[in-house]
Formats: sequence, C-alpha cells, structure tokens
Amino acid sequence: MAAKGASRKVIAENRKARRNYFIEQTFEAGLVLTGTEVKSLRSGKGNIAESYASDENGELFLLNAYIPEYAEAGRFNHSPRRARKLLLHRKQIHKLMIAIQREGMTIVPLRLYFNDRGIAKLELALAKGRKLHDKRQAERKRDWERQKARLMRDRG
Repeated sequence: MAAKGASRKVIAENRKARRNYFIEQTFEAGLVLTGTEVKSLRSGKGNIAESYASDENGELFLLNAYIPEYAEAGRFNHSPRRARKLLLHRKQIHKLMIAIQREGMTIVPLRLYFNDRGIAKLELALAKGRKLHDKRQAERKRDWERQKARLMRDRG
C-alpha cells in the first residue's frame, strides 16, 4: 500500500510562504469548486501565490486564488478570482479562528494538488509572519548547511 500523500499531482505551490512565515501547523482542506474550475486545474493551471484564507460567518474562504477560465466552457465559465469555500472539520475551523483572533496568526495556502482519489485539496498552514532579520538569519543558516554539505562531499 502506498504511503499517505505518495501520489499527489501538485498544481500550484506557494514557494514564498516558507520564506515569509514561520509555519506552526498544517491542515488539509477540501475546496468547493465548479466543474470548469476542476477542468482548468486538471490542465495544470492555477496560482495561489498571493492568496490567503479568511473567515466569514464561521466559515473559511480562500480569497485571491487564481484559477483561469476554461477555454472550452464558453458562457458557462467561472470568474477566475472568486472566493472559494474551504471544507474543514468544525473543530479545525474553530482552532484556526481562535489562532487568528488571539495570537495574530495567518492562514496561508502552501500547496494546491489532487490527491490519490483525484480530489482537489489545499494544504493550509497556520503561520506567523517573519521579520526581515529572521529571513536573513534563515538564509545564512541555509547557506552554511549547503557549504557544509559541499565540504563533506569533497572530503569523501
């Protein structure tokens, strides 16, 4: 049996998220999508780089995510930047909302993908913003790890 998450087809990834935020915890959420959005995602198009999650009336919505219109849909197309409802358990939604309100954290999408059953999923992270000096320190540490690995490889 394959490991959990072994056969993911990644559609879009938010690469800047790990640089700009301290990732505290991750969640897997479903999305409420229309048919043309799913077809557009299956063709490998979509962007979540500038998107974020927000709460409205006790529900979470993904805002500012870009899923382009499906060319063959004609007049039955969707709007590319509409708010999309996120599907999570009630306890998870409650936990995220408390973290946003009390602790000043942010919900950042990390990855949009199809799971092994072919269902579109979104990996969300509960994150806290990094300051400029934190980003520099993380970059220095990453460079040192790279240099150290290079030195060890050259030694044999």
